[in-house]
This record gives sequence, C-alpha cells and structure tokens, in this order.
Amino acid sequence: MSATGLEVFDETLQKTNIWLKEVMDPLGVSRRRAYELLRAVLHVLRDRLSVNEVAHLAAQLPMLVRGFFYEGWKPSATPQKWRSREEFLAQVRERLGSADVGDLDLEAASRTVFAVLSHHVTAGEVDDVRQSLPEPVRALWPLEEEPA
Repeated sequence: MSATGLEVFDETLQKTNIWLKEVMDPLGVSRRRAYELLRAVLHVLRDRLSVNEVAHLAAQLPMLVRGFFYEGWKPSATPQKWRSREEFLAQVRERLGSADVGDLDLEAASRTVFAVLSHHVTAGEVDDVRQSLPEPVRALWPLEEEPA
C-alpha cells in the first residue's frame, strides 16, 4: 500500500531517504543534519553554476531534492564568482544559517554530498558540473565514486 497515495510521491520520498542516508552514515549525523548539509552544499553549488547547468543537474535529482535545490534561487544573481575552497566552505557555513555547526568538518561534509551526487547522477553530468567549478573546489569531488 502506498504511504502517500501517489506512487510518484512514494518514489521521491524513498530516493530522498536514500540520499539522506548516504550523507548520514559516513558523517555520523542525524537525518535533520544530513538534510541541512545536503541542502546547503547543493545551494552553494547551484549558485556557482550557469542557469543551463543548474537545469541539467536538477533534471537528474529526485523530485523532492529538486524542490529544495531550487528553493530561494535567484537566477539573475548567478553564477557567483567565488574561486577558492575557503570561499566555497564559507558559503556552505553561511547557508547552514542558524544551524549549530559545532565541530562538524564542512570539507568532509561537502565531499560526502559530492560523493552522493556522483553515485546518483550520470557521469557526463557530474563531469559537466565539476568542470564548471574552480580547481580548488573541483578537488573536493571524490574521483573514486562510480557515477550512475
């Protein structure tokens, strides 16, 4: 029996929970923190990409993830031009807002989100996204993952 009454909603909830688990497990964080990290890293990534690249990446995200990926997006303000790993991580910290970051390693969290993307997004799209990033941030993307 369907949990939501619509198969498409059940499917996106299942896929989103898989993505959250793939953030939770390696980082040892709660489901809420996994969501906050996934959302923050995706927003910073989104704001660095061209409008076309955002649309191409979003097309491969589960519907629920796609919804919060686009949440608050201002296409006219993109792409942002930060260049360094430090600027990227500062943007992630800022996107976490009032969430207590504590001793969380934002570099490890970003690598984990990138690994999740590599696991679920096609190799061609992952390559396009990676090539859109400055080298210091591109280096955060794990190469050992087998893209979908």
